[in-house]
Amino acid sequence: MKIRSRRRSNRERIYRELFRKTPVMMHSIDRQGRLLEVSNQWLKTLGYTRHEVIGTPLVRFFSHDSRQRAEESVLPLFFRQGYVRDVPYQMITKSGEPIDVLISAVAERDRHGRVARSMAGIVDITAHKKMDEEIQRLAHYDHLTGQPNRLLFHDRLKQALAQAHREHRKVGVVFIDLDRFKWVNDTLGHAMGDKLLQIVAQRLTECVRDCDTVARVGGDEFVIILYGFDTASEPTIFAKRFLQVLAQPAKLNGKEFYSTVSIGVAIYPLDGEDDETLLRNADIAMYAAKEMGRNNFQFYSAEMNIQAKEKLDLETRLRRAIENNELSLAYQPQLNLTTGQIAGVEALLRWHDPEVGMIPPSQFIPVAEETGLIIPLGEWVLKTACSQAKEWQKRGFSPARLAVNVSSLQFKRIDFVEMVEAVLKETGLDPGFLEIELTESIIMEDVKDAIMTLADLKVRGIHLAIDDFGTGYSSLIYLKHFPFDRIKIAQEFVQAIARDRDQEAIVEAIIFMASSLELNVIAEGVETKAQLDFLRKRKCQDMQGFYFSHPIEALAWNPRFEESLARKGSSLISRHVQ
Repeated sequence: MKIRSRRRSNRERIYRELFRKTPVMMHSIDRQGRLLEVSNQWLKTLGYTRHEVIGTPLVRFFSHDSRQRAEESVLPLFFRQGYVRDVPYQMITKSGEPIDVLISAVAERDRHGRVARSMAGIVDITAHKKMDEEIQRLAHYDHLTGQPNRLLFHDRLKQALAQAHREHRKVGVVFIDLDRFKWVNDTLGHAMGDKLLQIVAQRLTECVRDCDTVARVGGDEFVIILYGFDTASEPTIFAKRFLQVLAQPAKLNGKEFYSTVSIGVAIYPLDGEDDETLLRNADIAMYAAKEMGRNNFQFYSAEMNIQAKEKLDLETRLRRAIENNELSLAYQPQLNLTTGQIAGVEALLRWHDPEVGMIPPSQFIPVAEETGLIIPLGEWVLKTACSQAKEWQKRGFSPARLAVNVSSLQFKRIDFVEMVEAVLKETGLDPGFLEIELTESIIMEDVKDAIMTLADLKVRGIHLAIDDFGTGYSSLIYLKHFPFDRIKIAQEFVQAIARDRDQEAIVEAIIFMASSLELNVIAEGVETKAQLDFLRKRKCQDMQGFYFSHPIEALAWNPRFEESLARKGSSLISRHVQ
């Protein structure tokens, strides 16, 4: 008995030493939530000695909010089910500094089935969270004026509309465009143009109330959300005030400069009940103001709605195009920035109308989504692209991953996974050669369902990528829950490389973040040597853009083209290595 007791004592001592010396934050608590043991890294991170913490309730080291949540919900859940995973908390160091952590724990039960103690591991995500917050700041605010950008504007307008609906109030959307701004840039230079934009933003901000929002949504475009009117004349009063204030001279490079603006106004709920409609109608009204001679404001009216008729005409043409097989696919190669080899191809939809010529996807895809035509169209794209990829493999071309974009309507269909599986079976393409691209907004519409659908695709061997990353939520907290393989940096950020330091910072942050999550990164829209150099130095894995290859028709992809593409890829990489 003494020998057995001595052995058990030795094992416990060895276990305690291992526990303490493990290079991560770990702790163990008893059934009352008091600390039984902590690792040295736990003590080092929080700044305490072991004597100060053993026997102390764990929640004493939490912030007030985290302590309350732990005591009211998490700890009772843990003691009931016996484990928790990646629970976010904020802990407080001895010096009073907050750190953000994720805690995972498993319980050890006694012979009566009661929790005797726990074993918990802690991950310090403070740096990641700060980086995430910085990405959010850069992604939601205009770097030049400090005002909300288009993304944040839409979020605020949606909130304002929801509140106005509950309170039965009106909301004004005021679209402001600077007249002759291109002339300012071309004549006085971009620096003076930037200065003028800053002056305009400041003056507009001084004109509105605390409940209103001034956003810069484009180069020389500002949109203002006016919340809640007491009288019908208030939008007119504001519009006149904006014209008057912005007509005042601005000092540029020591000289006075006079500028004017054109203003369009749309009112909720009269001119639209959602953010997109109101912004579109305010934009239409603004162009009407320009046509009226500039330096004036116009309210939206039904007579201005020419665009709606054009959209209806486009829908009719699109339906006919689908029936007459006027749509086709082009394929844009993707380059691996380490090997110089083709990393994959992206299938891109093209429409050549016999009457008007090429119609860009940005013009007809939204119509297809609004009308539901995107469902049969999307299936046709997937089937055609997979068939072509399989045909290339049969002809002996180097197998490459095929990227296909998927719309929100497609992804949310109950039979989406089954449809993809059926297409792969019909075409004979191995799932490992298919990559589904989704935007952040699609997966964030319904996170729970999105995770399930993505998991279904993933277990079938299909690769998954986030398209246009950086323009949506771009959140570490959410991203780590999704089974993605690759992030595609939005081309608007890539094309700003070497021209905009703030945009470069976003690209750097995305690449670093992806690396920490073990995700590959592809940059879209690479068009210059400077952009390629920047990406390679920051260890971006893949690129896609005109600097490597334009999209090509399937028939043009022949052995001679593939050989020239391989030579160009090798040449680009070897040239940029030097």
